[in-house]
Amino acid sequence: MSDIFVLSEKRYEGAKNLPVIVFDYYDIEVTLAPYDALIFTSKNGVRALDAVNGCWRAKAIYSIGSGTSAAVRALGGEIAYEARSSYGDDFAREIAARLRGKKVLFLRAKTVTSRLNEILREAGVKLDEEVIYETRCNDCDRLTPPLEGSVIIFSSPSTIDCFFRCFAWHPTYRAVVIGERTAAHMPEGIDFVTAKAQTIPACIETARALV
Repeated sequence: MSDIFVLSEKRYEGAKNLPVIVFDYYDIEVTLAPYDALIFTSKNGVRALDAVNGCWRAKAIYSIGSGTSAAVRALGGEIAYEARSSYGDDFAREIAARLRGKKVLFLRAKTVTSRLNEILREAGVKLDEEVIYETRCNDCDRLTPPLEGSVIIFSSPSTIDCFFRCFAWHPTYRAVVIGERTAAHMPEGIDFVTAKAQTIPACIETARALV
């Protein structure tokens, strides 16, 4: 049977992990008292904030999806709203009316690909942003290329950039992508299958059908 690879440090049942990306959490002071609500678009944002200020649990949490919500609940927080769509722009439109006129903090990565911040401000949300972590490519010398015939799961544009920074695409590889935004970032000439849902377990289920 072919190997299935997830391109992050986290291990998932049914797949091997190849950490082409790593996350650096910032050791900074984050003030939460002025805010009515917090927005998370990644489980890494939750973990990064928890490491520097545990008071976030008392705030109304707006979460982009099931993975982020699971991280919130695992650390003792409660979800005020979970997005129906895992795309940042759609998420912003879903919550704009709920947050209009409120003071809100968006806990985010150094680089973001959505217009969530712009959409919310245009809708009248008093939005501040705090960069609390960054995604970077791992050292290629620390990574071993997947064997021929492997199925590679790309869960973000960053995983695409970092994978192809380290490895050439072998013609026997097969690709699974997590959603439209990631699919749009794939290099030309590489065939891929898009998972039915925007979660890693759904990607693994899709990959299993290919092996």
